[in-house]
Amino acid sequence: MTDTRDTSATGFRTRFLLAAAAWAVLVAAVLVAVPKAFSDRLPDPVATHWGPSGAPDGSAPAVFLAVVPLALWAVLAVSCLAFGRRRLVVRRAGRYGIVAGLAWGGIFVVGAQAVSIAANLDRSRWQDAAPVTWQAILVVVAASACALLAAWAGRRGPDEPPQAPEPGAAVPDLAPGRRVVWVSSASAPLLLVLSGAVLAASVAFAVLRLMGLSGRDWHTAAVLAVVALAGFALSTVSVRVSSEGMRVAYGPLRWPARRVPLGRIQRAWVEERYPSQVGGWGYRGLPGRATIMIRGGACLVVRYTSGGQLAISVDDADSGAALLNALLARHPAAPGPTSGERR
Repeated sequence: MTDTRDTSATGFRTRFLLAAAAWAVLVAAVLVAVPKAFSDRLPDPVATHWGPSGAPDGSAPAVFLAVVPLALWAVLAVSCLAFGRRRLVVRRAGRYGIVAGLAWGGIFVVGAQAVSIAANLDRSRWQDAAPVTWQAILVVVAASACALLAAWAGRRGPDEPPQAPEPGAAVPDLAPGRRVVWVSSASAPLLLVLSGAVLAASVAFAVLRLMGLSGRDWHTAAVLAVVALAGFALSTVSVRVSSEGMRVAYGPLRWPARRVPLGRIQRAWVEERYPSQVGGWGYRGLPGRATIMIRGGACLVVRYTSGGQLAISVDDADSGAALLNALLARHPAAPGPTSGERR
């Protein structure tokens, strides 16, 4: 039998990708064509940065006005199109983030480029560039308004509810005297690298300050160290399930860690979630209903006996959910999974 729903979703996804790609090409063409059209009326170098007073305080070669916005747009557009290739676009909540990101990014880079060109236009030196104050605020407001409008327009189309992956893990053998433990993790390599770079910068600032070679005070190194440690903590998550309950550890050193006794858990299941649905990467939400988002896809979701939930993006989530439910079925104080509920 033909699955008409899947055919419809595939067709919608194809049309969505074509429209998004057309928008990406249009924005890229504008970013290249506009600086070229005004190149003979711009100084070289051009002003590229304005201070709090609105006066220009930084410059770069004129090609900067085309190359940098184009590079930023390419990264954003490719990232959004990569998300668009997934089934995420046939879910209304997931589609919001993609269309809003494309709209905001496109309007912002074009607007920022337009403001920079207008400030440098017909100036003999970059130091004579016009001040930029309210124009920057206008660009951000316009980009945000277009993002909201795009998100509203994204309401059209299918709204397929998230489907839990088919259970792929066998029920573990919990024979008397047999101890079964499940351990899995997920990590974001890019965030690990960036956190390491920030930590290296923190150490460098601290060493230079100790040697008297830097006029910066200690708070620069301290702030960078805090940012690096936060990045490390959010870059990796590890989950351990055993007869004692669930242990969630953060960071490559598996610290800090949080333990949830088995008696506090009601049931577990697997659900697909993505950063656009939960508000981004890292620890999202509030205690009682939170998601630890390291990478999009299958998440282990645990419901507490108090009614709260915790979702964790972790590999082999099916096995973790199966073991938790098997342990709960054997645990005398736990209610166990609700019969007939498919997750």
